[in-house]
Amino acid sequence: MTTSTPVSRMPVLFVGHGSPMNVIEDSPFRRAWQALGAEFGSRWPKPKLILCISAHWITPGWWMTGMAQPKTIHDFGGFPQELFDQQYPAPGAPEWVAQTAQQLRQPHSGQPVGVDLTEWGLDHGAWSVLKPMFPAADIPVVQLSMDYHRPPAEHFALGQQLRALREQGVLILASGNTVHNLRTMNRSAADNQAYDWAIAFDQWVTEQITSGHLEALVDFQAQGDTAKMSHPSYDHFLPLLYAAGAAEAGEPVEFFNEGYQLASIAMRSVIWG
Repeated sequence: MTTSTPVSRMPVLFVGHGSPMNVIEDSPFRRAWQALGAEFGSRWPKPKLILCISAHWITPGWWMTGMAQPKTIHDFGGFPQELFDQQYPAPGAPEWVAQTAQQLRQPHSGQPVGVDLTEWGLDHGAWSVLKPMFPAADIPVVQLSMDYHRPPAEHFALGQQLRALREQGVLILASGNTVHNLRTMNRSAADNQAYDWAIAFDQWVTEQITSGHLEALVDFQAQGDTAKMSHPSYDHFLPLLYAAGAAEAGEPVEFFNEGYQLASIAMRSVIWG
């Protein structure tokens, strides 16, 4: 990847990924991902590189995938074989990672971000949304892990460090869910039906984003029982903090996929820029 040629600033995306079945089923969520991907090349330039922060890569400290050909990881169980057969053979970007990992600083230690050359690849939080968006798999993809045990403010702070990458043609794509409680899923729930607490928390998130109070998202746990029910563990909320940190104050924001799955998963997705 080169940065000598000026490019337009990339947007920042937070994508609610929900069930991995969305990648093979003809759902409205998948169709929205396809439509969004088609806007790169017209509304925005095609990304030079995609940096993905997924709810499904949790590590001690922060790491970036540095391999030339990241593998497609099927990090789930109990799904049809068709889902396990899915591959997303996007290339990595070893030279870019080697340089960028040295520039990024882990908020708690000030140490550079680590580089993973063998362990990870692209998990379903990444490829299940990237495959509908960019089916050619011809854009280099790098994943950035999350240290779950660090406070939310540090995740937001690292997101702020990613902001400058947007000027280099890097698409920041954070993948999680604004509400994610697998313990309370209701498989008989109608489409877009949700629990009151799920709707309330999703609306709180929406209000902070709409009003531009992005740093207020760091204090999501102050929402008490609503937050606890919406995120019994908050691995799916943390990617939102990276996207919010990478957003510019006052830039345009829009929502899509404003619906729910199984009553306790909010699919709300956000575009900044």
